[in-house]
Amino acid sequence: MLKSMPLFYSSPPKPAKQTENKKTPKSSTSSESEPDSLSIESSSEEAHPENHKQTPPFEHFSQSPLEVTETEHVKNKRKKGLRKKIVHYLFDKGGKRKEKKPQEENCQPVTVDQIKKLIKSQHFYEASQHLIIMQKQSNSNLDSRNDDETLGNQTEIKDLLELLYQEVLRIIQSSISIASAQPQLLNNAVKAIINWVEEEEEEEEERSIHSQLRTWKEEWRNAIQKSIEERMKAPPLVDNKDLSTIANNFLHMGKTMKDDMITVVQHIKHHYPEHFQVCNTYAKYYHHYFSSQMEMFAEFELSKEDIYLLLSWVQNLYPKDIKNHSVLVKELDEASLGNLLPLGQIKRLEQTYLIHEVDSVRCWLDKSLEIEVKKWMQGTAPEILDDYFHSELSIDAIKAVYGAQKHAEDISPGLGHQISALLLTELLTFLQSYKKKLEIFIKENKHNRYFEAIIIANINNFENFRTYTVKNTDSAESVVKTKIFSLLDDLQNTGFSVFLQPLFQELQPLFKKFNEKKWASCSGIMDEIISVMEPRICLFKKLKKPHRQVIMERIHLYLVQKYIQRLMWKNTTLKSPEKQNQLSDLIQSHASILYTFCTENGSNATWLESVLPSLAEIIRLQDPDAIKIEVSALASRYPDIKWRHLCAILNIKSLLSAEFKSIMSVLKIRGDATLPSSSLFSGIRKETSLCHLEH
Repeated sequence: MLKSMPLFYSSPPKPAKQTENKKTPKSSTSSESEPDSLSIESSSEEAHPENHKQTPPFEHFSQSPLEVTETEHVKNKRKKGLRKKIVHYLFDKGGKRKEKKPQEENCQPVTVDQIKKLIKSQHFYEASQHLIIMQKQSNSNLDSRNDDETLGNQTEIKDLLELLYQEVLRIIQSSISIASAQPQLLNNAVKAIINWVEEEEEEEEERSIHSQLRTWKEEWRNAIQKSIEERMKAPPLVDNKDLSTIANNFLHMGKTMKDDMITVVQHIKHHYPEHFQVCNTYAKYYHHYFSSQMEMFAEFELSKEDIYLLLSWVQNLYPKDIKNHSVLVKELDEASLGNLLPLGQIKRLEQTYLIHEVDSVRCWLDKSLEIEVKKWMQGTAPEILDDYFHSELSIDAIKAVYGAQKHAEDISPGLGHQISALLLTELLTFLQSYKKKLEIFIKENKHNRYFEAIIIANINNFENFRTYTVKNTDSAESVVKTKIFSLLDDLQNTGFSVFLQPLFQELQPLFKKFNEKKWASCSGIMDEIISVMEPRICLFKKLKKPHRQVIMERIHLYLVQKYIQRLMWKNTTLKSPEKQNQLSDLIQSHASILYTFCTENGSNATWLESVLPSLAEIIRLQDPDAIKIEVSALASRYPDIKWRHLCAILNIKSLLSAEFKSIMSVLKIRGDATLPSSSLFSGIRKETSLCHLEH
């Protein structure tokens, strides 16, 4: 057997660079019938020690087990017993010498035990070289004779090959773990794999005959696949109790794949030749395992959180954090990995997620409104935040809607767009319910101690909803957006009516004092009006600025309109220019008081500033042409002024019929107005009969 009788074959080749640069010397010429066997034998005796020394062991190994001292008896036995085998191996049946391969030069005997020691000491590449030659020699003997000794050799070679398989593939299976710590060991195992793969490719036809040779490249792939499966299915080292089991599994698999692939690119790839496509192989096995686990979980009945997790990995985390990682993007792009889930399954998960998420938002909005209404009924004052009455309702509602929107966008922009329209509809439905609840509270709880403070706190909510709707919707949702804006206006009007209706009712008796007695005695009425408004307006300081501005502009407009309306009362006529001047001065004084009060308290209705001074100037002027110029300016600034309004003002001046008609003609030829943004005169109802010159 081989253990007692070593085969004779070549030692491992020298490193590639040395082999290329140093050519084998030609042997001496001899006849075909009598080859130069003495020369070969001499070469075997003399060149062997020198050449053996020239074949250095791998740098990371201490000493090859073959570098041992042999007895003279063993050497002589080799010379005597194997000469015939050498001649048979080097020459074909026709007597023609075979072409030598690099590893078949400088032959020396190696036993099975020595190869086994090489394998056990992890000299895989060197062992592979010897084992390949030993297998070739055995196969050659098998072709020529089929005796028990040859068959025994075949069995021992098979056992050696199995041992080499196990040890080399064990290292390949541990590649990720040892790549950075033991690169030379990994390199040695990889070189052994490459050696056998190249041998298999050269002897492909022979392998089909001698079935004892397995496909090393397939076994290499199987080892990688097994390694990946073990690493991917291993439980996380630290269990995060805040995450579900599925979340922990995906987090582990994603982190493992990313970290391991970085190791492959940085520490493993360079050990292999390019045609092995090592990164591609690792990537596809990792992707396949991750994808298969994803598909399995996707078939379960999942919670909203787990569906979100699956979609996040498929649409966001996997393509962005792994496939587009700076170290991996090139390699994974070349691997063409695709999605973790089929497109149809992704769409089904997305639709399920949208249904769950919208239902969740709806429940949250309903619950938030219910909590808010309970607070109204508890008889406690709303909290104050930044010196304003505050309600958490808008914050809670917007947080729910925005959170759902953001979560969907984090999965994918397309899913974010889909949920946007659904959430906007839910927000509209919520605001409709909000309006009904607020109207019921206003109707039934006016005696609540904190009634006005609660209304102000709710009015402060409206601007938050408006701002969110403007910033987080697009033109495709314009119909629902318009409905929301209209509903918010209604809500605001509902809240403002709580303050404006009683205020305006209280001011009406004061405005009636104008024109009930002579205008000269009305100088103090405006002061009375201001004194009534001041305590009311003090409460408006708890309104946020946008709402405070709106309500003060409405008060400002109301005061101006009521004042103009009283000027038209009973077709007052002042024939004396002196009295007209007195009335003009009074109007100017009232206009200044009114405008200053309103603007200092938040009104931004600057477009109302000039109307009363302009009317005062028309009343003061005596020259018809000058009056026409002022009327033209007034009509240009306030284009909603009508014939009846101007007629009532001019009636104060007791003009001649011709002068009156000439001035009134200005309304027919006035140009386009530059102001205002709101109507003024169209809101003034004339409370008297038509003026005497109207017909």
